[in-house]
Formats: sequence, C-alpha cells, structure tokens
Amino acid sequence: MRPSIQLLLCDVRTATGYPGILDNLRRRDRRCVAGRGADRRVLVADEATTAVSDVATVDLLGLLAYGELTAFERMATDARMAPTLGDKIALASMATGEFSHFMAIHDYLRARGIDPERAMEPFIPALTAFHNLTAPADWLESLVKAYVGDSIAADFYREIAAVLPGEPRELVLSVLADTGHGAFAVEKVRAAIATNPTLAGRLALWGRRLVGEALTQAQRVAADRDALTALLVGVGDLETLAAMFTRIIDAHGERMAALGLSA
Repeated sequence: MRPSIQLLLCDVRTATGYPGILDNLRRRDRRCVAGRGADRRVLVADEATTAVSDVATVDLLGLLAYGELTAFERMATDARMAPTLGDKIALASMATGEFSHFMAIHDYLRARGIDPERAMEPFIPALTAFHNLTAPADWLESLVKAYVGDSIAADFYREIAAVLPGEPRELVLSVLADTGHGAFAVEKVRAAIATNPTLAGRLALWGRRLVGEALTQAQRVAADRDALTALLVGVGDLETLAAMFTRIIDAHGERMAALGLSA
C-alpha cells in the first residue's frame, strides 16, 4: 500500500456516514504493516500487487456474476406479480437481459481457466441475506427494489471498475448496461403514485430500507474479502473514497426523485 494512503488510513476520520467500510480499510492497513519497517512494507506491497490485483478482479467478477444471476431470478419471479400481461412480458424480457450479462461474465471466467461457480460462492451469503431481508410485498416494491437496489450496486461496480485492467474493466462496464428496467420502473411507479398519492410515503421508506441493507451487506463483503478491500484502496485515499460514496448516494437521491419519492 502506498505510504500516503497508509498515513491517511491511520490518521484521517471521515464524515461520509459510512464508517464501517472505511474503518475496515484502516484495520486492514494496520494488519498489513504491523511489525514491519517502512522499507519492508513497500517491498511486500510491491511483490503482492499483481497477485492481489488478480484475486481482486476474480472476486469482483464473481460478485457481479452472482448479482446478475440473482437479478435474473428475481425479475423472473417478480413477473408473476405484474398486474398486466404487458408488464409481465416487459419484465421477463429484462430478466433475459440480466441472464445474458451473467453468461458474459461466466464465459469470460471459464475461458481463462477460472471456475465461475467457485468465483461466485464467497458472495452467496451476503447477497442471499440482502434479498431475504428485502423481499418485496407487492409489484411496486419489486420495481423500486430493482431500480434503487440494483442501481446502487451498479454505481459501486462502475466506480471500482476504474482500477481494473482494460479487458475486465470493459466487461464490467458492458455488463452494467441498462436493460431498460430503470425507465420502466419510473413510468410504473410515478403512474401509481399519481393515481394514489398515499403510496409515496410507503415506497420512500422502502427505498431507504433498501439502501441501509445494501450498505450493511457491502460492509460484510468488504470485511470478508481482503482482495476486494485492496481493490477499494486502489481507488484512492480516504477523501477520494468519501467522494465516491457521496456520488453514489447523490445518484440514489436523483433516482428516488425520478420515482417521485423523497430520499
């Protein structure tokens, strides 16, 4: 780890509202440098850079692959709650898009001798916990979850993709392409609120709950996977990381406003 980041991780406190993730970066940094001289620190970090980067890339792709697989599964299931046949068809079509994204990552890993299932396995508990804790009660909640929850994750992946090598970076960005669900969700939710304004309060609370659960599971993943934490450190110092999380939350607020909901 670069000494400048080392000093910031040890000495700087953040006011972003996400201390769990950033504190984990500090703890990881202290574990890495405990009992070592400055020269030894830099040497070890340099020797480990390539290996950590490779593991981190596989971790990120495994996490994203399982996210896309569960998105497909969820949308296909949520289509059963669609109030019209047209809505059912639209959501089923978006689900096939998510599965295509999953297969793109699956095939990329397989072509490089990496078992996609093993790459995904470490992230099953966190993503399963998130979906179990945020099971939608109705059609509108399912739309808000897919739009808000999936978009927060996509924003995070895009930010992290900036530190990946060229080929996996392009893969991540292509996989995060919108399947049309955002515009679909905005149209349906705004129409429902226009018909029944009392829905806005319940759905706004639902959106806030989704954010809280997403951040909780993100902390869990960061705590369990040192390689991903190292990738996060690669984004920059703590001020840069704080700015990254601020951008993600600001984008969330804009999406909630697009739905006609308060963040």
